[in-house]
Amino acid sequence: MKKTILYEMKNLYRDDMRVTGYQFGEGEKSVCVVGSTRGNEIQQLFTCGLLVKTLKKIEKAGLINDGKSIMVIPSINTSSMNIEKRFWPTDNTDINRMFPGYALGETTQRIAGGVFEKINDYKYGIQFASFFMSGRFLPHVRMMMTENTSIEDAKKFGLQYIVKRNPRPFDTTTLNYNWQVWGTKAFSVYTHETANLDENSAMIGVYAVLNFLSQTGIINYSMHRGYNSSVINADEMYDIQTPIAGIFQPLCEVGDSVSKGQVISKIIDPYEGKTLAEIKAPEYGNVFFMNNKQLVYTNQILFKLTDDYTIIRKAENSEQ
Repeated sequence: MKKTILYEMKNLYRDDMRVTGYQFGEGEKSVCVVGSTRGNEIQQLFTCGLLVKTLKKIEKAGLINDGKSIMVIPSINTSSMNIEKRFWPTDNTDINRMFPGYALGETTQRIAGGVFEKINDYKYGIQFASFFMSGRFLPHVRMMMTENTSIEDAKKFGLQYIVKRNPRPFDTTTLNYNWQVWGTKAFSVYTHETANLDENSAMIGVYAVLNFLSQTGIINYSMHRGYNSSVINADEMYDIQTPIAGIFQPLCEVGDSVSKGQVISKIIDPYEGKTLAEIKAPEYGNVFFMNNKQLVYTNQILFKLTDDYTIIRKAENSEQ
């Protein structure tokens, strides 16, 4: 393993900010894995740390194939992490909205540019990402559909779901999108948490990356291939919103299968304790995402359900 400083910048307070990379193997730039780009992505940082720990053992055992190299960058935003802010401390900008970066631009543009210059020529790019809404996900691979994407490659992670979606205008400044513009096949891996640790789902993320490295011939490491992934479109999930503000009381968990009409949560009056609304599943599906904020507001998304039960629905419709 080689530990290198990919980018360094003077800080106003505390120590200088350093973006540290861990390289395993020698040869072509095969895979780059990036962890937290935001200050609250503790789970993403933790998952990268577990991956570094595992790759050390794999490299020591001589299981990285000749001519292949792997780069792991646990965090590119330690300054925000140190003071528990999601975005950059001084101007509240998001590093993951600043790629490919600009060496003479604002601070976050310079950081993005300095890091991207070192990682824009890898064959594959993997980012442990977080969602813009606060909540818990089923572990999955997410990919933007461009000319440089491959669902067959995404299946090599062995995760239960692959979520595909078309790029939107605001995506053009993300790491994932710019990787693809520069010819890197890029994937985002999501685990349960963001600001809190979930070791079980972090290890799922680690095993998914190891599975990918094994299936692409980068490491010689035998492991279970995981799921035969289901490919779903992000726009075809069921978004379930609350009709009224109040305290959110979930009655299911992420990963649960739910039936059409099943009560999956209640909204409670914070002053009187009475039930203001019962939230029901509109269709059969799996709970793919669940909000984790206890106080919710009108029209806030509480759940995202996958559409996994078309056969059951068709059978129901034929009986009517």
